[in-house]
Amino acid sequence: MQGTKKLSTGKVWCFAVGQFGWSVLAALISSWLVNYYQPDLATQQAGQPIFIPQGLAILGVLTILGAITAFGRIFDAVTDPLIASLSDRCKSKDGRRIPFMRVAAVPFALSCIFTFWSPVNGNSWINAGFLFLMLMLFYLFMTMYCTPYNALIPELGADQKTRMAISTSISFTYIAGMAMAYLAPVIWGMLQNAGLERVTAIRVTFTGMSLIGMACMFVPVFTIREKDYVQAAPSESTALKSLANTFRNKDFRVFVASDIAYFLGITMFQTALPFFVTSLLKLDEGMSTVYFVLMTALSVLFYIPINKLTPKFGKRKLILFAFCVFTVSFLYTALFGDRLPFPPAVQGYILCVVAAPAMAIFGILPQAVVADISECDALETGENRSVQAGPEHRHAAGDGLRHHRPGDRPGLPHHRRGRSRGVRAGRRAVHAVQRKEGLCEDPEEVRAGDRHAGRTLQPRRAGAVGGLRAHDERGRAARHRRAANGPDHPRRGRPAPVHVAL
Repeated sequence: MQGTKKLSTGKVWCFAVGQFGWSVLAALISSWLVNYYQPDLATQQAGQPIFIPQGLAILGVLTILGAITAFGRIFDAVTDPLIASLSDRCKSKDGRRIPFMRVAAVPFALSCIFTFWSPVNGNSWINAGFLFLMLMLFYLFMTMYCTPYNALIPELGADQKTRMAISTSISFTYIAGMAMAYLAPVIWGMLQNAGLERVTAIRVTFTGMSLIGMACMFVPVFTIREKDYVQAAPSESTALKSLANTFRNKDFRVFVASDIAYFLGITMFQTALPFFVTSLLKLDEGMSTVYFVLMTALSVLFYIPINKLTPKFGKRKLILFAFCVFTVSFLYTALFGDRLPFPPAVQGYILCVVAAPAMAIFGILPQAVVADISECDALETGENRSVQAGPEHRHAAGDGLRHHRPGDRPGLPHHRRGRSRGVRAGRRAVHAVQRKEGLCEDPEEVRAGDRHAGRTLQPRRAGAVGGLRAHDERGRAARHRRAANGPDHPRRGRPAPVHVAL
């Protein structure tokens, strides 16, 4: 799958700048859409007008904004595998992913900008229809950029070290992009002080941020030549077939279930944070910027410890710990206000401290986990189906589906492409040990065991199974027979069987 070059540190950060760009746009929508179109009383008193009908306007059950965003997520989930399949089958000379990212960047940013530019200056159903159209375009072009982008993460990661470097860098730029979006109240407050009215100041702020995000999304497009690092043939599989094959992997199904839970939680948290500040803590809306920037800075401090602790404890245990911390943080917000004995501002600071480690773990490890699952699945089945879910764009429909045939795997002779029962048995044995230890921590070691059949196979933790030795006595005898028979003997091309003793 990987090309002839290995991604340098500079190229890793060029790639991560693209994550900064799209995370700014995603954070503007996830953090400020509800606050803008369905403001609470405190926000209205600050000068925010009403643009769409409020309350349960649809069949007495749903708000307009709730119905639009819910439909948008369903639309997003439907388009994910379709875009993924088109990307997998792309035969462009520039690769399978970069062309989609290049086309999507501009309309992605423009749809984000126009989401906040309602055509009618007042409460109107026309604004609701315009908002529906802009959000559908936003989710479509977000999928067109993020699905190929996320698929590049395991494709560019030639080994475990590179994948962790990519995951760490994009986690940092993702949080930085969200922090920039949370600076919006400070910026539009300065513009209001300069004489602009509130709505105009907000629109100018969001427009400027969206243009910065668009410029950043072009950085990986123009600095990384995909085919220098990725050599994979276009897939011939349909979207449904590739999706069905992907969901046969039990580890991936478990990951998706946990990822959906995280996605729902973090979306509610991001959307509610401005309301926590203004409605529960009774503070100025600018404090939401202070809290989020503080939370971001604290989470960055945990990056190095997390990278040190991951080899020791494994990704799964750390992610479970992050879920527990995140749950406690969410429960803590229910006590905001008069229920706690200390000042409102201090309550917010405590939330930042408690939530920071979970944010750091969720920012780094899920990307690496799904890449590991993909690699292990490729070794076990002989097919490479990488399903990569980005932090703001994770859906069970599968972001970044990649599927190619066993014969497309470079680096292995034809007679060693998973066709020997002994080789498959060796793979399964190594994979079983890694499953026992947690998620597949380093698929490269499984591949190394496959390539060097007949030698000692070492799991990620040598002491876990006493070394896991594979003896190849019959294989050694077979090689002697083939050497004696000569290169033209009909049994010459068959691989020696592998015997694994646990």
